Amino acid sequence: MRLDGRRQSSNVSDRRGSIGRKAGIGGGIIGILVVAAITLFSGGSIGDVINNVVQQGDFTQLVSAQPSRELDAEDQRLFDLASKVLAGTEDVWTREFSRRGWGEYECPKMVIYSGSVNSGCGRGTSQMGPFYCSADETVYIDLDFFRDMESTIGAGGDFAYAYVIAHEVGHHVQHLLGTLDKAHSAMAGMSERESNRMSVRLELQADFFAGVWAHQDNEMFGSLEPGDAERAIAAASKIGDDYLQRKATGREVPDSFNHGRSAQRVAWLKKGLDTGDVILGDTFSPAYEAL
Repeated sequence: MRLDGRRQSSNVSDRRGSIGRKAGIGGGIIGILVVAAITLFSGGSIGDVINNVVQQGDFTQLVSAQPSRELDAEDQRLFDLASKVLAGTEDVWTREFSRRGWGEYECPKMVIYSGSVNSGCGRGTSQMGPFYCSADETVYIDLDFFRDMESTIGAGGDFAYAYVIAHEVGHHVQHLLGTLDKAHSAMAGMSERESNRMSVRLELQADFFAGVWAHQDNEMFGSLEPGDAERAIAAASKIGDDYLQRKATGREVPDSFNHGRSAQRVAWLKKGLDTGDVILGDTFSPAYEAL
């Protein structure tokens, strides 16, 4: 991904300092590190993490502290990447809100932290992965998640990391448009099955918005390089509920899906990438089976 010469966002708060990491080791088939990271990578809430961990079966979490380390050149590179990608989302969505007549785009904040952090949605930890909190309109990221992406879900590369950020910003866009709050209010009165289906619709739209951002960012800045789209699509293919459940248990439980199948996530991300047209991202009107 080409980011040289790009501006950095002024909405980033660096709360790192020396980094002390914790390793989560789960019993059973899949550990809490994988469950939590994938859940929040996919736009889930801290409550989703708890629910998803329970769904994976009983296990004991063993947490071991590792020595603190000083920030290195790669930490700085990833910080610059995150800041420039956030700036790119600001540019794209500010222009998009203006030309669609949606009012002024209110840029989200981003907090870069290490270990743990207090957010408007509760306390987050590095084991939970990136997440968006609508209560304080902030994206939270421990950049060590990017270091671990390849080993955890077999996905790496700067554009795959950018996709993570753009997906979370996609939830912010949903929040500004009222979609997020409306969906969450509706989910409160639904059965678990229907609530999960509504969650899938939210997640697929956030994937689509990430694709729209990438398309338009490339138009504005020529940011995409050969292979970038394939890396993001590869990442999306490995965070589908079906893929993760088969990997964890050898079977699927479709009624428990709350982020979408791999094929759905890839399709909606690719649709955004290919068209760049935000109006085509209605994941709420089609029949669920047609998503």
